[in-house]
Amino acid sequence: MSSLKRPLSARITRLAARQSPYHSSVTLLEAQEDPPDSPRRSKRIKTEIAVKEEVEEERIADLEDLVPNTPKKTKAKPRATKIKKEKVKKVEEEDLPAVKTERGSTISPVKKETPQKSPKKQKPIPQSLAVPHPAPERWREVYDLIKEMRSTFIAPVDTMGCDQSQFRETEPKNRRFATLVSLMLSSQTKDEVTDAAVSKLRMAIGGAISIENMINAEDSVISEAIGKVGFWRRKTGYLKQTAIRLRDHFDSDVPKTVDELCSLPGVGPKMAFLALQVAWDLNEGIGVDVHVHRITNRLGWHRKPTKNPEETRLNLQSWLPKELHREINYMLVGFGQVICLPVGPRCDQCTLATKGLCPSAQKVTKKTTKTKRVTTVKKASAEPEVEVAVEEEQEVMTKKPPVDEQANC
Repeated sequence: MSSLKRPLSARITRLAARQSPYHSSVTLLEAQEDPPDSPRRSKRIKTEIAVKEEVEEERIADLEDLVPNTPKKTKAKPRATKIKKEKVKKVEEEDLPAVKTERGSTISPVKKETPQKSPKKQKPIPQSLAVPHPAPERWREVYDLIKEMRSTFIAPVDTMGCDQSQFRETEPKNRRFATLVSLMLSSQTKDEVTDAAVSKLRMAIGGAISIENMINAEDSVISEAIGKVGFWRRKTGYLKQTAIRLRDHFDSDVPKTVDELCSLPGVGPKMAFLALQVAWDLNEGIGVDVHVHRITNRLGWHRKPTKNPEETRLNLQSWLPKELHREINYMLVGFGQVICLPVGPRCDQCTLATKGLCPSAQKVTKKTTKTKRVTTVKKASAEPEVEVAVEEEQEVMTKKPPVDEQANC
């Protein structure tokens, strides 16, 4: 067979799509012939793609503020074709402009609504353990001895604690809010510093610690007043945010539940339980701070040493009678401020150490040391000088840590 080549026609016929003027869902196809001098099909497609890419780039440039920034990945850069596809997808997802038909009617594209994420709900504060913690042996005897020792001295918490700030306010709402403010400032701060900061803050914002005064005060004024407490910069923002939230959601008053109090910025379970006890006279749980956490672990009241105050609280609430939940905080805080200090506890002044009821007690031993002091006596006459030696005995108190009996086995 002879190889015959089919001659190429000078004219190229192609189909063009357009929208029907009578119905938006109907697409009409029309045959169109290109003039002889039109470019070849492959070249024409390349030019159309280039035009589309320019339009897409312009649209994407306008959508930069709408697309959220995503963290850069360390993977290798994708090819250019993949980038173009991603850009086209982003453009299709956004709202495109309305299209006009030949008769003048406009067709608006369907908008894709993205569902908004609901805010995370705060988990409720646990109130009990699944398996109650057993009560320690002889805990009542230890509790009563600490209470007896506590009655013999006045601790800083007795005169400058968080419950004292309410007595300088006249309005009931201001009393409750002042209690909450004092608790928020007491975190990582001694009672003496907290009490002075609350007094200075009261004078700085208008003479009363009220929600309205706190909202109207400048942040710089609040910061200057509480500048000596721990984390004062962060607490400045917490105080302002808490006041606004109380005004908008709680009728400008302190809430009555633990979960609502813990929803406030800078408020934890310890502050929530103490605020309910002082502000509303509600006994809902134990306020466990560093003193309660440290002393109960030293006494061996936990089967396993607890790692944080929340574990301590749940253990104590499972076996300690509820009528003691309110007073144990003030009792152990004062005991820890005066006798059971974090460093260098005064075990020689503690009745528990002498009766062998504290497994962490440090043994105190007495040592007598003799010192010789020589004095020279001069006389006015020609007699020789006389030296007098005096021996003195001194008692030195030394503390030794408790011996681990299991280590000697």
